[in-house]
Parts: sequence; C-alpha cells; structure tokens
Amino acid sequence: MEITKRKKEQKYRTSKKNIKENFIEHLNLSLGKDFSNATLWDKYHALALLVKDRVVEKWLKTQKKYYETTDVKRVYYLSIEFLIGRLLYNNLLNLQIDEEVKKAMKDLNLSLEEIAEAEPDAGLGNGGLGRLAACFLDSIATLGLPGYGYGIRYDYGIFKQVIKDGFQIELPDDWLKNGNPWEIERKDRTVKVKFFGRSESYKDEDGNIRFKWVDTFDVLAVPYDTPIIGYGNNVANTLRLWSAKALNEFDFNNFQKGNYIKSAESNAIASAISKVLYPNDAFYSGRELRLKQEYFFVSASLQDIIRRFKKQFGNQFDLFPKRNVIQLNDTHPALAIPELMRILVDEEHLPWEKAWDITIKTFAYTNHTVMPEALEKWEVHLFERLLPRHLEILYEINARFLDNAKKIFNGNIEKIRNVSIFEEGNVKQVRMANLSIVGSFSINGVSKLHTEILKKNVFKDFYEIWPEKFNNKTNGITQRRWLLQCNPGLSKIINETIGSEWITNLDYLKNLEKFADDKSFLDKFYEVKQNNKIRLSRYIEKELDIKVDPESIFDVQVKRLHEYKRQLLNVMHIIYIYQRLKENPNLDIYPRTFIFGAKAAPGYRMAKLIIKLINSVANVVNNDKDIKDKIKVIFIPNYNVSLAEIIIPAANVSEQISTAGKEASGTGNMKFALNGALTIGTLDGANIEIKECVGDENIFIFGLTAEQVSKLKESRLYNPYDIYLRNEHIRNILDAINNSFFEKNNPDLFKDIFQSLLFGINGSQADEYMLLADFDSYKTRHKEIDLTYRNKYTWNKKALLNVARVGIFSSDRTIREYAEDIWKVKKI
Repeated sequence: MEITKRKKEQKYRTSKKNIKENFIEHLNLSLGKDFSNATLWDKYHALALLVKDRVVEKWLKTQKKYYETTDVKRVYYLSIEFLIGRLLYNNLLNLQIDEEVKKAMKDLNLSLEEIAEAEPDAGLGNGGLGRLAACFLDSIATLGLPGYGYGIRYDYGIFKQVIKDGFQIELPDDWLKNGNPWEIERKDRTVKVKFFGRSESYKDEDGNIRFKWVDTFDVLAVPYDTPIIGYGNNVANTLRLWSAKALNEFDFNNFQKGNYIKSAESNAIASAISKVLYPNDAFYSGRELRLKQEYFFVSASLQDIIRRFKKQFGNQFDLFPKRNVIQLNDTHPALAIPELMRILVDEEHLPWEKAWDITIKTFAYTNHTVMPEALEKWEVHLFERLLPRHLEILYEINARFLDNAKKIFNGNIEKIRNVSIFEEGNVKQVRMANLSIVGSFSINGVSKLHTEILKKNVFKDFYEIWPEKFNNKTNGITQRRWLLQCNPGLSKIINETIGSEWITNLDYLKNLEKFADDKSFLDKFYEVKQNNKIRLSRYIEKELDIKVDPESIFDVQVKRLHEYKRQLLNVMHIIYIYQRLKENPNLDIYPRTFIFGAKAAPGYRMAKLIIKLINSVANVVNNDKDIKDKIKVIFIPNYNVSLAEIIIPAANVSEQISTAGKEASGTGNMKFALNGALTIGTLDGANIEIKECVGDENIFIFGLTAEQVSKLKESRLYNPYDIYLRNEHIRNILDAINNSFFEKNNPDLFKDIFQSLLFGINGSQADEYMLLADFDSYKTRHKEIDLTYRNKYTWNKKALLNVARVGIFSSDRTIREYAEDIWKVKKI
C-alpha cells in the first residue's frame, strides 16, 4: 500500500502538469516575476529551482542513510578544481525527467534548449584535472558510493578568453554574477582557518611537551553545497566548496574615523583567497595566495571530515581510517597530510606515532604528471611565514622517514636526497609530491604508461622502498555527460539499436560491433555526425563570421595550450598543406577544416605566442582565394565544457599528439573516440590503451615512442638544425614562420618560435618536444587520413568500431577500481 502511494506521488511530481505548475510557482513566488515580464535568466532560474527541489529530496534521504549506517566508509575527494560545466541538462538526464520537462516547456511556448543556454559554465576548473574530478563525482553517485567532493568556490574562473588581433586577452570570468541556483549556503558549518602567527611549546598536565599555533590571522571558510545526483538510482552525494570571508567583515571604528578603505581591508584580504581560480604565481604575492588557497580548502575540509566523524564515533580515532579515506587529486591538497597530523597531535592530543599511523592509513595520492618541472614545490621561507607549525611537522615527518630510508638505501646519499621532502639548493623547497608519497598508503598513475614511468623513472627510489603502494588507475569519462547529454542523435540510434543499458554499463556498446558492416546503420551513424557538424558550423558562422563546409573533414585539437601538447606541430602541418596548395591549387586533397580551442596560462609567453600564430595562419589561409577553400583554420575562443559538448560530437579527427612520455593520460582522447572520431596520436598516455581496444587499423599512430624520445635525449645526438637543413618541407615551414609571412606588420613576432625549435631559448633544449623529429611521420599519417576518409563506408565503420570498443574508458570502471583496490568502500 505504502509503495503504491509513493509511486503515485513520484509520478505526480514528475508529470508534465506538475512540472508546469512548479515552474510558474518558482517564477512567481521564488523570483517575484510573472510569466510576461520574466527574462530568459529568470526562466532558467525557475527551472533550475524546480529541478533542484527534486534533487534535494533525494539528497536529504541519501545523507540520512549514510548517518544511519554505522559501518559506512566514506570517500573524500579533495581537488582544487571541479570543472562541472552546466548542471541543468545533466540533472534532468540523471533524474530521467528530461522528456517531461521538454514537453512542459513546449506547452508554455518555451524552448528547453534556449533556457539551458542561459546557464553559465561554473568557473571551478581549468582543464583535465577538474573535468576528471567532475566525472568521478558523477560515477561515485551513480555507483551508489558514499562520496564527497571538497574544493574552493571561486568567485571568478580562470579567465574569459577573448581573441583580439589574434592575441589572447584575459577578461574576468564572473560566472556568479547572477548567483548560482544549484548551491546551498551552509553558514552553520562555517569553520576558522588560520594563517601566519607562530608555534609555541608548552607542557600539558602530564608533563608532555605540546605545541599550539598562536597569534594567527584567521579567516572564515563558509561552505556551499551542490548535490551531485546519480543516474536513475535516487543517490545524491555532496560537492562542498569553501568560500573565504573575514572574521569581521567591517571595521566600524575605522569607518567612523573616515578610514573607509581601511574599514573593509580585512574582508578584502580574506576574500582574496577564494576570489579567482589559480592566481598568477609569477610573482611572490601570487605564490603566497596560491599556497593560501591550497591550505585554506584542506584545513576547512579536514575540520569538516573530523566533525562528521566525531558526530558518529566520538574520539575513537582508531576507527578513523576504517571509516574515511581521503583521495588527493594531485599535490594541490597535499597539505592535508601535515594538517591532519596537526589536528590529531596538537588538538586531539594523540601521540605522534598513533597520529602518523592514522594519517598514512587515510590518504591516497593520484599523480597527474611525469614532468619533473611540473611537480609542485614551495619555498621553505614561504612556509615559515604562512604555516609555521606545519613546517615543524614537515621537518619531523621528514627526519623520521629519512632515518628509515638511510637503512634501506645503505646510506646512498643520492637516493636519500631524491626521496627527501625537502630539496636543498639556493632556495630550500618543500616537494609536495614527495610529501604525498610519504604520507599516503596508495600512489596511482592514470594510465599504464604513466604509472610505469612513475615507477621506473620519476619516483624510482620511492618505488624501491614501497613497491606495494604503487598502482595504476587508467582515467575514464562519464558517458552520461559525454555521450547521452552531448550527443543526443547518436544516443538515440544506439538506444533504438541495442537498448540503453550502456548508460550505466559502457561495455554494453560492444553490441554495436555486429552493425559494423550494416550499411543501413552506418548511414544513420553518418547522418548523426553530419548533423553535429552542421550544428558546429552554424556556431562558428554565428560567433566568428566564418563559413565552414560541413562536408569537409573536421580535424580537431581542443585542450589546454602547452608546448608538450604540440599544437605547434599541428600548425606546422597546416602550413605544409597550405604551401603545397599555393604551389598547385589543383592539388588533390580532401577539403579539411582544422579546429582549435585552447587557453594559455596568462604568464606562459610561448603558449600565447602559439595562439597568435594559429590565428595569423588562419587569417592568411582563410582569406586566400587561390586555395579554393580546400582548407580552413578556426580558433574557437574561450574553450570550456559547454563548447566541448558541441565540438566533440562533430569531430572526424581527434588530435592527441603530445610528445610521447609527457601526457599522463588525457581524457579528451576518450571523449572523441566515444563520439566516433578517429584518433591521430602518439603512443602516449591513454592513447596506448585506446589503440589496444580499438585495434591498430582504427587509429592513426605516429612518431617516436616514450623510450625512443628518452634515449634520443640522453644520447645528446638529436640536432633539429640538421633536420632543418636536410628537410626542405620543414625548412620552408619554419622559414615562413620566421620570415614574417604570416605577420607582415610585425616581422620579428614569431622569431622565438623559430629559435626555440632550432637552437633553444632561455636555457631550454632545441626542439625540446621533438616536433621536427616526428613531423614526417605525422604528415604521412595525415595523408592516410585523407585517403581513408574518401571511402565513406570504410571511415564510418572505423568510427563506429571506436564507439563500440571504448567502453573500458568509462569513469564508472575507474571508480569501481578505486573503490575495490584503494578505498575499500561499498555501495550503501
């Protein structure tokens, strides 16, 4: 009887009639607007509140269940980025009410698609690290695991990218200007976070020497919760983001004296911590602010985790690692290790040995880079000023660890120096990766190759001490966002053909293989791709006023702009084709549209120069009538999650061309393959595993292997200038870049690109990322792409097999592996 009643109530709440009524109620009562004067934002806001009501119902029940289950083990995912994108469609799909809402909006003469466009992308991340974290939260909820995400609620995202005269211009990304209907402020869970001050010793009543952190500058960390709903399972977990506020936002005494600026100074200093994602750290105050951000969110998060634990288990800290596991998403949250030690030793008064045992059984660390220069380090003098007590704790952790390491390494000074948390030098530094390894029970890489490089190279000496700690967890993506949501056309024909089980079990896509020779299905598959290309073409024409041909090959490289990702290699190949077309405008090539999207870090000069080169080449190529529109070059500004959802389903070719051994994994490569694009890539990161899954004949692999790159560099025999002299094509390309062909008004603009490739610049190696070494192999594979695409049947079959065979790259599979192998958490 009760079950039947609940089913009726659920049906009523998701009925078209109820949705329309709720929508109008929120518009009228929550926003104070009537239908006739409501703006597009008002309509989006009302719809978001309607959806949020249904999410929060599930959220409250889920959290109640977690508290009622005494043996529950919670996983806490600490990440400085969560690139969650827009939430409206995502929540509609996961609640499985998208069709009813669409019908309800249509009845009100509204377009759900138009309303959804009003939602800004949440400015909480920069790239792969944050997007991965968002996928993981989706999978944790969908698998029904008790999980929480912790991060920072940035007022401004990384920046809004505008292209002016071909150059990147950074503008504020004020994503919160109209508020955020999805979040719930939790003032009652506000905590204090300390900075500066000094460490003071004292004797407790038992005569033990203890420490307290005094004379600190304190800020408030105010939590904002966003429920993360699982797909079709009534589970809603929590993403808790911290916002920094002053202890006293307004100094009335200073205001009374006429010191108006001084009266608000404290609030300005405190709120700067959560003001902007990743401040520019090219100067001292920028580095101090970034370290403040890292400590701010881990301190607030740990206080919250311990509060929740004590509510259930009191001071039974022996249970802490049995009931909690904390995953560090890269080294940005590594300060959680000394912070947990500080809380356990200084505030809970546990003996050091017991506190350390709890700590190393609680933390697990995911590494995301193999490049030594990208491993995070902080100056000791910065720690001494900002976090004096933590520096003492780090010295103690390191001293105890090195005592053990000396025995293991038989006094080998080089190995001991390599594993120390502190790096000696002109400026003594704290090595956050070393801290993360010493303080964690698990260290994982994010692809098979990446993990092997960690074990054999980057952390070789740590692997010698603790081989059992190291493991691989190949990254994944959520198919709910990256197929069901972003590619409804493809999702529809998959559902009609094999059913919808793939939405929660991506391996089910293997059933598509039997249609690889079915001409009727391949025609539908091709039609979906063409419709997606038409949609992207319309966007490009509307936003950039450039017409592109949807019948051309859409060759796409969208990702963060970094030299190792080799957007420059792609540009060199475009110049090569352009030069051949100038020699012979009747050259038989299949029309191709090269599409880029990338942000460069504000202080990364070479990356910004490459963006300018892409745009300069585009300006010349797109306006040259001689080449008869056979190639077009498009740079789409302000690349973000929402743009990715339009671009990725439209791609024919996916450029995954980083220098072998440099990309930890990549997840863009997985998204493109899942949406039926063929990869041209190096044997790097997860490309290797994608190749194993889709088959050699369905991917275009080129270039040196990681081992070959390493050997060539070690031999010091690599001389890019010799290649330049011998290879006429490369010489012509580089001369065109160097001799102002693409920038006649500023002849010296690209000389540093030429210099960096042939001779090195600012102490770097010549052609550090091996572009010239890989160029011929790259252009050869592109010729094969050109020829293969002409046979539509062959191309579509290969594309379909990519979709069918990449089920292993679901973040559901990744999270299952984390849950079983590392976290030991179970579905509740």
